Amino acid sequence: MRELELKYGCNPNQKPSRIYMENKELPIKVICGKPGYINFLDALNGWQLVSELKRATGLPAATSFKHVSPAGAAVGLPLNETERKIYWVDDMDVEFSPLANAYIRARGADRMSSFGDFIALSDVCDKETAFVIKREVSDGVIAPGYTEEALAVLSSKKNGNYNVIEIDASYVPDSIERKEVFGITFEQGRNELVIDEHFFENIVTEKKELSDSAKRDLSIAMITLKYTQSNSVCYVKDGQAIGIGAGQQSRIHCTRLAGNKADNWWLRQSPKVLSLPFRNDIRRADRDNAIDLYIGEDYMDVLSDGAWEAVFTEKPEVFSAEEKKDWLAQNTGVALGSDAFFPFGDNIERAHRSGVTCVAQPGGSIRDDHVIETCNKYGMTMAFTGIRLFHH
Repeated sequence: MRELELKYGCNPNQKPSRIYMENKELPIKVICGKPGYINFLDALNGWQLVSELKRATGLPAATSFKHVSPAGAAVGLPLNETERKIYWVDDMDVEFSPLANAYIRARGADRMSSFGDFIALSDVCDKETAFVIKREVSDGVIAPGYTEEALAVLSSKKNGNYNVIEIDASYVPDSIERKEVFGITFEQGRNELVIDEHFFENIVTEKKELSDSAKRDLSIAMITLKYTQSNSVCYVKDGQAIGIGAGQQSRIHCTRLAGNKADNWWLRQSPKVLSLPFRNDIRRADRDNAIDLYIGEDYMDVLSDGAWEAVFTEKPEVFSAEEKKDWLAQNTGVALGSDAFFPFGDNIERAHRSGVTCVAQPGGSIRDDHVIETCNKYGMTMAFTGIRLFHH
């Protein structure tokens, strides 16, 4: 098959729409559903991301894509009890596989953004991963294969209309890529940059130590950024992205956006949030929305009289600013990656407040000395990669 007709393009008025290859067979097979234009953009970007994560770490990887940027990405490390609770899988009587753990982590980092995501998996989808996917609101999944049991589970989702795509894992694209904008064809060499542990050897701060786990997390950050719409910044902890700031015109706004998401991820693990008395009839998505309000500045939207009764069995106490500050101060060991240089030390100041202890960025700003000085102030390790990772 060299061509696949799509329902429409980015919007319903953009017709006709298709994906095709001039002289080769398409490396994908649609097993179930009818994926759209944006679905394929998410699927193919996501597949590249998880393939690189698998090569870099040796672990199964998953990503949750929305609007051509990842909402989350992770490798298949085990879940602790708190993570099982905040990702709403503690009620599942399943022994999760490493691949299932990877998707639970990728989906769980920013569940608000992942609602209605497109999933990419580095390995053959097993039944445990399929069970997790089936219970979430999602548009589809791409993987190099599916077990019979997994396919049976996924084929029953959305009354048989769930998008399931199989990709040829051996497919290698041409070294030159093209796209058309306003009738004009753009052409460039593919970004074939390999990100591994050697990517972080140029350490420019007073503190020089980078543990193997820090190198792993920095690799996850930079590979994630390679497939995130720029400008972008990514916070990673324990093998998963916990905050991604994508598509911002200002670097500090990327850092703040990603940092706020990382803070929310950490706040969700606080005893105050874990003990929220949700009604039994509240769906997971509604719990996510309520928690997002509860830990934010608009907490009265869910705690006011007439509002809390719809969500909780009893009215929770306010999560005060001081309590949140104290809890956030306990987060540490976070890795930070940036797709281009930090122009000022304010980015490091903001990163420090979200527990960042190691940083990777290209370097090359006229204020590199100020950025390095700010890292030294907080005892951070920073590597200059010398490579920009813009993606558009």
